[in-house]
Amino acid sequence: MRRPAPIPASEEQARQPVPSEPVRQPVPLRGEASESRDHDETAPLDPIDPTGSAEAAQVSGADVWRAARARRRALRAEIRRFTSRSRRRRTIWLTSISLVVLVVVGTFAAAYSPLFAVEDISVEGAKTLDPQKVEQVLSGEIGKPLALVDDSAVKSALMSFPLIETYALEVHPPHGLTVRIVERTPIGVLRTEAGYTLVDAAGVALATTDARPEGQPLLAITGGAGTPAFESAGLVVRSLPAEVRAALTDVRAATPDSVTLVLKDGKTILWGSAEDSSAKSVILSKLMAKNPKSRTFDVSSPTVPVVG
Repeated sequence: MRRPAPIPASEEQARQPVPSEPVRQPVPLRGEASESRDHDETAPLDPIDPTGSAEAAQVSGADVWRAARARRRALRAEIRRFTSRSRRRRTIWLTSISLVVLVVVGTFAAAYSPLFAVEDISVEGAKTLDPQKVEQVLSGEIGKPLALVDDSAVKSALMSFPLIETYALEVHPPHGLTVRIVERTPIGVLRTEAGYTLVDAAGVALATTDARPEGQPLLAITGGAGTPAFESAGLVVRSLPAEVRAALTDVRAATPDSVTLVLKDGKTILWGSAEDSSAKSVILSKLMAKNPKSRTFDVSSPTVPVVG
């Protein structure tokens, strides 16, 4: 069937321009759009797919945040690496100080506790004294912590023994206390109204008896104890050889330079002063060995001894 011919337009309509139809561009699919973006990153996004710009902005923010966090971590790691030595040194110091404090506190707590109380007192160095008597006067210290032993109380108790010249306390944890004493060395006896008084080189009275003690020489010192002559005589007696000291019966001195010794067999020793007593002792021993029958030995001048 044939299509009829169009109706001819009027003259006015023929003069009017015919509007041209807009040319539609083909709409690419998603795959094609992403492919075109891959080929041309500068091309604008498809206005029909508005989510593309949001996803790009979202990915960019996450990357920035992750990069900032990684940078902070790296910075902290560098700080820890550069300060590790000082932190280690500070840790060692704090640990050491803590240990010292703990040890000191623990030591003091233990020392002042009943765990370290005195239970046994021993006396050493006693030759003339009875150690049991010394231990008895110190029994008041039993039960006290070792750190609280009263030295003044011990000294007061030991003053009742004039024969004790010096003493020292030794602590033996957990319960031991040792008293080391040094006895005075008697040099002879002085005749007094009360009898015979045993004295040491300092003139301290050690004991007084009615009868003259055996083995102790009689001291005939002008002025008695506390004089220069007595001091000189005391030094001489303490420096004598053992064999001479055992045979000594009398010590006489009117002045510090006139000390004279008398032995049991009647031999007389002119000693003089206390100076060079060590040399005089050696010379006297040699003279007595070479001259057993001599009765007088003068060593007042050790360089020129005289035998009579």
